[in-house]
Amino acid sequence: RLPLLQAAGKKNSFNLLGLTEAELKEQFVRGDGPGGQATNKTNNCVVLKHIPSGIVVKCHQTRSVEQNRKLAREILQEKVDLFYKGEDSEVFKEKKASEKKKQEKKRRAKENLERKKHFKEMQQLDKK
Repeated sequence: RLPLLQAAGKKNSFNLLGLTEAELKEQFVRGDGPGGQATNKTNNCVVLKHIPSGIVVKCHQTRSVEQNRKLAREILQEKVDLFYKGEDSEVFKEKKASEKKKQEKKRRAKENLERKKHFKEMQQLDKK
C-alpha cells in the first residue's frame, strides 16, 4: 500500500482522512482566467479526482506544477474528509468556529457604532 498523503502546514492534518495515490486520478490541463500567455500556453493547472467519492479539485493557484499538485492534494484531502465525516470533520468544526468568531466581531462592531451614535446624540443635547 502506498503512503498516506498529509496536508502539509495544517495544524490538525493528522485528524484528516488519508488518501492513497491509487485512489487518485491526476491530469494537467491549461488554466483559465487572467495571465495571458503564461496561462494560455502552459499546462500547469492540476485536476485531481478522488475515484471512490467522485470529488474533483482543480488547482491553478501558482505557476508551479509541483506547488499546484501539493495544494490540490491538501484541498482534496479536506474535501474528502468533509464528505465522509460530515459534521464530525475537523474542517467543518474549524469553519463553524471561524464563522462564530466573525459573527461575534460583527456584533461587537455594531454595538460600538450604536454606543458612538448615542454618545454623539448626548453631546448634541448638551450643546443645546
